[in-house]
Amino acid sequence: MDRAGVGKVCLALPAATLDHPFGEHHDAYRVGGRMFVMVGEQGGVSFKVSDIAYEVLTESGRARPAPYLARNRWVNLPRISDWPDDELAEYMAVAHGLVAAKLTRKVRAELGLT
Repeated sequence: MDRAGVGKVCLALPAATLDHPFGEHHDAYRVGGRMFVMVGEQGGVSFKVSDIAYEVLTESGRARPAPYLARNRWVNLPRISDWPDDELAEYMAVAHGLVAAKLTRKVRAELGLT
């Protein structure tokens, strides 16, 4: 998968949006205004994971703690192509769900996520 592929997967998720808070070279995918996936200009991708997935992925070496976001259980892949497309797409969908679940009931309802 490449940067455009990440965009296709993320924007296909319910109520997902794209913006560039860190400049045009970084894509931030959000749901309800909260980021769930970010792609950098050098081909890396970071995304939100569950507590258990964070431990498994970082301890096994499959991913590293995401710079600046690790305390919130985000992981980073230096190259998007490090994982099979279907597995990465599944993790991005899970990231979307984790972030959407933390939104208020009102916001979820407004976004059609109830």
